[in-house]
Amino acid sequence: MNNIYLDELLSRYNALSSIKTQIAEAFDIIKDCFINNNILYICGNGGSASDAEHIVGELMKAFILKRKIKNNDFINKMEEKYGKDSHFLINSLQEGLRAISLTGQPSLSTAFANDVCPELVFAQQIYVLGKPGDVLLGISTSGNSKNVLHALKIASAKKLKTILLTGKSGGKGFDLVDCSINAPSDVTYMIQEYHLPIYHTLCLMLEEYFYGD
Repeated sequence: MNNIYLDELLSRYNALSSIKTQIAEAFDIIKDCFINNNILYICGNGGSASDAEHIVGELMKAFILKRKIKNNDFINKMEEKYGKDSHFLINSLQEGLRAISLTGQPSLSTAFANDVCPELVFAQQIYVLGKPGDVLLGISTSGNSKNVLHALKIASAKKLKTILLTGKSGGKGFDLVDCSINAPSDVTYMIQEYHLPIYHTLCLMLEEYFYGD
């Protein structure tokens, strides 16, 4: 697949050329998820938890393109109900791609960790929320984070597509997922430095596909 953002990524990070196919495959999986009005769930620990939140921030609102609301039924309903008062909302809100970070529910996570098992906080959320056609993106530099692995197993059993953003070896998660994006390093901070441009590129590709001219 040829995509200007993917080509730009590989020109800046030549070491990622070896995983071009995996990045393109992850894009296709997430694209199909959104085409079918499904949800992308994301989870990770520490820096990877921040990455999960970061990805959601790029998908749920404008990244580099304008995403003015184009849903005429919604616009008409707002104008019908609220008249001129609706214009601020209509002109300010943006279209978005449905993405949820599983790291963002501290009351649920801490309660489940305390009452049941800390390793299952993501798995519990996927078990309750996940539906066939949704996607779970797990982020783990080692590929061995237990709470991410448990969530990936539950996701697969519930017929969600699964993606792992990880390091060179892929760890135990490599064999659990539909697509593994293995940043070419075994050093945690270097893996994390690769992860950001990888997921930024995926977000740019998705935004271009859904909102580009």
